Amino acid sequence: MYVGGLDIGTTGCKVVLFDENGAEITSAYQEYEVNRSGGLHEIDGLAIFNAVKSVFSRVASEDIKAVAVTSFGETFVMVDENDAPCAPSMLYTDPRGEEECAALVDAFGAENMAYKTGAKVHSMYSLPKIMWMKKNMPENYEKAKHILLMQDFVVYMLSGVAQIDYSLAARTLAFDIKNKCWDEEILAFAGVDSSLLSKPVPSGTAAGTIKAELAKELGLSEDLLIVSGCHDQIAAMTGSGVFDSSTAMDGTGTVECVPIVLDAPPESYELYDLGYSFEPHINGKYVCIVLSYAGGATLKWFRDNISAESYKELDEKAAKRPSGLLILPHFAGAATPYMNSSSKAAIFGLTFEHSKTDIYRGLMEGTAYEIRVNCETMDKFGMAPKKLIATGGGARSDLWLQIKADILGVPITALEGEEIGAAGTAYLAGLAVGLYQDGIKTIKERKTFYPDPEAKAYYDAQFEQYKHVYDASQSVITAE
Repeated sequence: MYVGGLDIGTTGCKVVLFDENGAEITSAYQEYEVNRSGGLHEIDGLAIFNAVKSVFSRVASEDIKAVAVTSFGETFVMVDENDAPCAPSMLYTDPRGEEECAALVDAFGAENMAYKTGAKVHSMYSLPKIMWMKKNMPENYEKAKHILLMQDFVVYMLSGVAQIDYSLAARTLAFDIKNKCWDEEILAFAGVDSSLLSKPVPSGTAAGTIKAELAKELGLSEDLLIVSGCHDQIAAMTGSGVFDSSTAMDGTGTVECVPIVLDAPPESYELYDLGYSFEPHINGKYVCIVLSYAGGATLKWFRDNISAESYKELDEKAAKRPSGLLILPHFAGAATPYMNSSSKAAIFGLTFEHSKTDIYRGLMEGTAYEIRVNCETMDKFGMAPKKLIATGGGARSDLWLQIKADILGVPITALEGEEIGAAGTAYLAGLAVGLYQDGIKTIKERKTFYPDPEAKAYYDAQFEQYKHVYDASQSVITAE
């Protein structure tokens, strides 16, 4: 018997199969394109589902009994009566929805919205963009039979059942995170019928079996159970064994996220006001989402536009000493604690003596500085992590992990397997068919990176300068 974790990312999807003992059997990955042009950030829902079918066909087996689905948050797909997307899907970094955010705040108040939905009103979330779509592309909106986030879109396309887990529903700005249901008052103001949205369910809830025609097309059993997993960050936490506040996860994929476990959402508005959001964990606790858009996408930009070498080659050639640069990595705007979609990337301190290897290392340092800004904020509320578990593509780079340990001043442990999020998702699939009641035990620690005292002292001084970079850059952007 095999179970699978299907992870829908911003730039590609992967399915990983595990056996009854939790050992990885096989996997398949498929990339797809993201359109970032003309100020818009969009992705094609149909291209994502075609990629899902591709990876399924490459691991097809009658022995697969259940597959759970996890995905990135916020981005939604509107499908028509024929289950075809009505329009391209706006990514969380797309700037549209600002006016709609202002309308929501005027109607309900910023604090009330935060306490209800677990998030400060911001255009990254689904609801303001749905409102924008209804206002500016009514001909597309009116065709919609369902409005689905990526996880429930894939679950729906595979099984025909529209359901969404609590953690992903919390990324919409329309979900009551305490009562775990859609907020009808907010949706009524937005003019969005809740019947268009998927049914909220606990993480790990089975939707049903795969559509017979898809099973035949892809070479899968018609008894294959499709399961709603969770938000991809929650999945990685589950795979990492992060269920309490003793340790936090550093998930570096396209973006970088450091979710911190709490017993309950905060009663104070201060953290919400800084852009931190809260969503249900799978074990009855809650998660504070510390987010930086400057994750793996930052190094991907460097690889694609400056140096066409592999990440392994870039790591080997990278400067062996601190770069001496202060790079604000706001290529797609700024997430917590700024929540400023207009912020831009900037490089300070560049001279003729610097090479592209310095810039590459400087980008790694800049992303780590961004997380340290957040950790300092968390420390004010007694929530700063004392140890990190590294997951995602960024966890493959020993260079990057050492830089993070030196800048953050805490040990960072990389795990043995790379498919941590898929393992956490497969764990939920396994539970649905009676496996893994005691968790997946095969994931082991690969290496722990400790702060180097000399490097830490240097970076401590540099960080004091870095904290001024954001304000300095904003004065230039404002002047433009």
